[in-house]
Amino acid sequence: MTTQPPTQPPTQPPTQLPTPASAQPPSDGSPVGLEVEVDVGAVAHGGHCVARHEGRVLFVRHALPGERVVARVTEGAPRDSYWRADAVQVLRASDDRVTPPCPWAGPGLCGGCDWQHARVEAQRGLKAAVITEQLERLGGVDVAAVLGRPLEVEAVDGDGVDVEAGLRWRTRVQYAAGPGGRLGLREHRSHRVVEVDDCRIAAPRAAEVDPRATAWPGAESVEVVAPQPGEDRLLVVTPRRSDAGSGGTRRLRLPTPPEASSLAVVGDEGLTRVRGRTWVVQEVALPRGSRSFRVTGSGFWQVHPGAAAALAQAVVSFAQLQPGERVADLYSGAGLLTAALAAEVGEDGVVVSVEGDARAVADARRNLRDLPHVRVQAGRVDRALAAMAADGETTDVVVLDPPRVGARRGVLERVVALRPRTVVHVACDPAALARDVAVLGELGYRLEGLRAFDLFPQTHHVEAVARLVRG
Repeated sequence: MTTQPPTQPPTQPPTQLPTPASAQPPSDGSPVGLEVEVDVGAVAHGGHCVARHEGRVLFVRHALPGERVVARVTEGAPRDSYWRADAVQVLRASDDRVTPPCPWAGPGLCGGCDWQHARVEAQRGLKAAVITEQLERLGGVDVAAVLGRPLEVEAVDGDGVDVEAGLRWRTRVQYAAGPGGRLGLREHRSHRVVEVDDCRIAAPRAAEVDPRATAWPGAESVEVVAPQPGEDRLLVVTPRRSDAGSGGTRRLRLPTPPEASSLAVVGDEGLTRVRGRTWVVQEVALPRGSRSFRVTGSGFWQVHPGAAAALAQAVVSFAQLQPGERVADLYSGAGLLTAALAAEVGEDGVVVSVEGDARAVADARRNLRDLPHVRVQAGRVDRALAAMAADGETTDVVVLDPPRVGARRGVLERVVALRPRTVVHVACDPAALARDVAVLGELGYRLEGLRAFDLFPQTHHVEAVARLVRG
């Protein structure tokens, strides 16, 4: 293979991107390290764009649609139908390109942020394009026809967050421990730990924990949880696998944590408190009033400070519940959406909250203990739905917020067996959402509403809420 000359001269001086120290020239027939000039096409799901070289697809990171770049192959074999690559030089730049605000964003560096080289507004456009393409290709849905307009990804405000800059929003940051227990962030698709001075998307209280300040020998990771103002942050330490379990903490050497920080260690029996609390409190403005939620350790909670309120409002709006109705909240976590739905149906209604993670169930029972019309069930969602159907239960609305892989056919068939008039689907992965929408379409439910939220600026991640109705 040879590098082809550009089809037209660059319109501005080439931009040289950071060069990873690990880059190697091609050898022994492997394409890894090969550099080629390519024209960059459409955005693809996963934080990269599509290009082609000699008939083969390249998934190129650090590029933008319409650019011409020098792409260095990072993964692939000669017979593979596609290769992965990094843009290491920009020959023709997009108008949406900016200088990344973080010096650790670039080829061979921290893999946490995918789009720091794009304007934040342009990032939202890329995410909207991905959701639309996935729903059209995998879900068989014409999104613009459903909405009457192209999809827009909405900005979400939050205390202390600069929405336009897309920085300082992440309230939970998990650092990996490298050699000697030094903290850092992992390179994209790699176990290599990149030591950083600061994570630029970390919320201010999380960013106060300097990853360079001390070492954590024996640790696999250290997660910094920055709760609402006035409370201690929480540091959750996961020991290396060889140190985990009985007696594992003997090999884990814990330094003195920063001031105003609780400290806990993950073990086989859950969290072990070292100092302070093993949980944090989150105050959320729900549609019918504020409510506090207790979340243990690294338990699931949205990392953007404005996410919980935005999603609760969107779900309640799409559910269109009436007092006295029945609703099932599946994959319910610590009970955020359950509480919002319970306020809509009132004490004459019923909310069944189903969650499989034992720690989240304990949090939910504590958070919802004042709501007698809520039933919290622990266990697998498919089994809970099967039991409900066997008992002859039906429900007016089903809300589901499944993991990244989606709900999948088995669960969705059991959802439909309850004959809800509306299904509200919260999704963090556009491809999984599209597949679930396709299955629900086969089962008699059509997409009627869709909203998307930029809960993860600078990354390719995006949250969507879909409303599907019977008939």
